[in-house]
Amino acid sequence: MLTTDTMVPCHPPLELEELPKEDEERLETLFSKLDTDGNGKIDIHDLSVALKELAPHINRSYAEKFLAKSGWKEAGDVTLSEFIHYVREHEKNLRLQFSHLDKNKDGKVDLEELISAFADLGIAIGRNEATNLLKRMDQDGSLNISYDEWRDYLLLAPATDIHALIHFWRHSTYLDIGEDMNIPDDFTQSELQTGKWWRHLLAGGIAGAVSRTCTAPLDRLKVFLQVNPTRENMTKCLTKMISEGGITGLWRGNGINVIKIAPESALKFAAYEQVKRLIKGEKKDHPLEIHERFVAGATAGAISQTVIYPLEVLKTRLALRKTGQYKGIVDAAKKIYAREGLKCFYKGYIPNILGIVPYAGIDLAVYETLKKKYISKYQAHNEQPGMLLLLACGSTSCTLGQVCSYPLALVRTRLQAQEKAAKGAEGTMCGVFRDIVQREGVRGLYRGITPNFIKVIPAVSISYVVYEYASRSLGVNMT
Repeated sequence: MLTTDTMVPCHPPLELEELPKEDEERLETLFSKLDTDGNGKIDIHDLSVALKELAPHINRSYAEKFLAKSGWKEAGDVTLSEFIHYVREHEKNLRLQFSHLDKNKDGKVDLEELISAFADLGIAIGRNEATNLLKRMDQDGSLNISYDEWRDYLLLAPATDIHALIHFWRHSTYLDIGEDMNIPDDFTQSELQTGKWWRHLLAGGIAGAVSRTCTAPLDRLKVFLQVNPTRENMTKCLTKMISEGGITGLWRGNGINVIKIAPESALKFAAYEQVKRLIKGEKKDHPLEIHERFVAGATAGAISQTVIYPLEVLKTRLALRKTGQYKGIVDAAKKIYAREGLKCFYKGYIPNILGIVPYAGIDLAVYETLKKKYISKYQAHNEQPGMLLLLACGSTSCTLGQVCSYPLALVRTRLQAQEKAAKGAEGTMCGVFRDIVQREGVRGLYRGITPNFIKVIPAVSISYVVYEYASRSLGVNMT
């Protein structure tokens, strides 16, 4: 394991040792750059600005960690001599860590050495991500890292061992590993072994519960519009819903929608990990490419949906129920089973499974494309997408995924809502498709999509904010 002794912070001696003129000029220039207000001292604000330029996602806490590691108690009283003393101590540590990465001792770290170093730490990294990391630190375009490039990039990293240094470096390019709303998260071996994975899943579950509850009225409105063959507008349909069940009636079906988050997430995660193992085979350290992630994610989604699908049918029935029709979830399940049998809990299953492929595929492909286009355009300026852009990419990819898969979702809801056994083709996916097109035209296949569009941005935004706070409370960071 690659480790080193923790740097011991200490105050500078009265007389600093002689520095080579080149190093002295370099450090004075760096100090002047950090001293944004030109008062001859570095404070927490100066350091926050400098770190923000290094990696846009970095916040004030990084600057606080840096000051704490440096042994400076007063954030506003860092002089040039104190700064030079810290830098010289920190550079000794950086040189030691660089020697661990430079396995062939040629004074440079190349792509293969970088991948090997990550493997030694139990972190699987693909060649694409490794290349992007090299480019971020590489100043001369040689696709390898010299000690000077390593030192200049990590000089302000609030870390003293190789694990923390590499985390800082990799975290500053966190968008090189695209995560989306439908394909499960990829966890490192370390996160799996330490149990951080379940904290991420729990934080995601909490975020999903809050987000679904906040947007539940729009979701119920969508279901009503989907099953209603008459061309009522949203306002008229919403008025009917409120007059029949009151304001609280807008949240009908939300309880089971929240309850199914836990089993669905757990099943999808377990299935995703198993499918990943099958795809990787003997190449256990090989990270999945985008098309492999899509196959693994879609397969995991199909498996989890197969198991929890009866809850999906219950959700639709409870959202459409009239006042007093059911006492609760259990009562609804009993009455539906007694009236229609077990088979009814899988009505609409086929269009639901078919809808996973275009939705997950388009969502993932569009998200990755938007992200990579931004990075390729601004990489020369050392910029990374901010969180607002990240949310915009997620919302756009999700919306396009919905547009392509929505007709299947509408047919699924129509089949789920059928309380009586339909005769002939009326109870089949193709029969419902034909009936909708004949009666309502092609536009009928998109009934209810407007409230679906409206809820995308608030749903994504609420999920992000709640996930951030929940993950912090559980002791894990957003990645």
